[in-house]
Amino acid sequence: MLRDMSVQALFMGCLAGFVGVASAFAVVLQGLGAVGATPLQAASGLMALSVAMGLCAIVLSLRTRMPISIAWSTPGAALLVTSGTVEGGFAVAVGAFVVCAVLIIISGVWKPLGRAVAAIPAPLANAMLAGVLLGLCLAPIKAIAFDPLLGLPIAIAWLVVGRINRLFAVPAALLAFVIVMILAVDFPEGTLAGLGSAITPPVAFVVPHFTLAGVMSIALPLFIVTMASQNIPGTAVLRANNYETPPGPLFTATGIFSLLSAPFGGHAVNLAAITAAMCAGEDAHPDPAKRYWAAIFAGIFYVLFGLLAGVVTAFVSLAPSILIEAVAGLALIAAFSGSVVAAFRDENSRESSAVTFLVTASGLTFFGISGAFWGLIAGGLIYYLTHLRTKNGPD
Repeated sequence: MLRDMSVQALFMGCLAGFVGVASAFAVVLQGLGAVGATPLQAASGLMALSVAMGLCAIVLSLRTRMPISIAWSTPGAALLVTSGTVEGGFAVAVGAFVVCAVLIIISGVWKPLGRAVAAIPAPLANAMLAGVLLGLCLAPIKAIAFDPLLGLPIAIAWLVVGRINRLFAVPAALLAFVIVMILAVDFPEGTLAGLGSAITPPVAFVVPHFTLAGVMSIALPLFIVTMASQNIPGTAVLRANNYETPPGPLFTATGIFSLLSAPFGGHAVNLAAITAAMCAGEDAHPDPAKRYWAAIFAGIFYVLFGLLAGVVTAFVSLAPSILIEAVAGLALIAAFSGSVVAAFRDENSRESSAVTFLVTASGLTFFGISGAFWGLIAGGLIYYLTHLRTKNGPD
């Protein structure tokens, strides 16, 4: 096994790990904070997710000898931003994380549930995701309006570097954010000492609390977007690179690691798509049988990042919140554009997709349940009525 290790796999694994965390950790912090996490709980959640996805990638890659890349659920974190705090606070959100993890485990071992998720019309799933992402994708514009001197450098870095290499666009925006923080933000006295004290890995155990509103507002939409936007595409990336493995055990493994991270604030981990393509491609190694080391090295990177989550969170907390939202929004523009195209491509489902998108994007809640759930219900009703009418023919 050690003979399969290579410098090429080491480089690609570290690059995949860097892209994975740099492109989305701001979204995770935003999401956890939005559902009521304190700064310590958000840092603990970031730590738990990073360690969980790193260990999961290492275990699965070693066991299968395939480049099984794992990521946190970025669309799920964006969903949390729109869900907002439910009655009962963060403990209810953690209870929803536990329920979501259990559903992911069941989807791996009980095929009917996996088939039920796959049966959700793809246009509606994408429309719901687009509605979830819309608010965050507007944040870069709001950041520029808030303060052009702070917002513009981040947007320009993303734009310029993205024209050269799209893979590095969001890391460039993150670097611009750090530079703006250093040069333009007045830090309170004792900031460096505070960052130094945050080097200890943050751990905050939260006793889960289960409510119907938490399950309907957070758990079910989180499960759907994680499966439809992450796990299922993740298996497709593996198949596209000629790695054939039953998806059920992979889903179960990600559910188990999600369950382990949930009491510490982690919302969900899942199969990766973008970083999976990096680790499973030829750049990781000419020999497909040796590319699994790239995913292992990426997993090691995630674990190390998780141990430093306290420092990262402490530094980010010093910035105006709109700047964090701007970086998160830039990281999600590609996902937003892809989901919009997929949602409205089919003319026959365009109306139902529009309803799903609008209800979800409205951010409204009914009976304490978020718009993402109602958007899927409303759009699904129109979708099936439309297709029933088409099937039966015109009157």
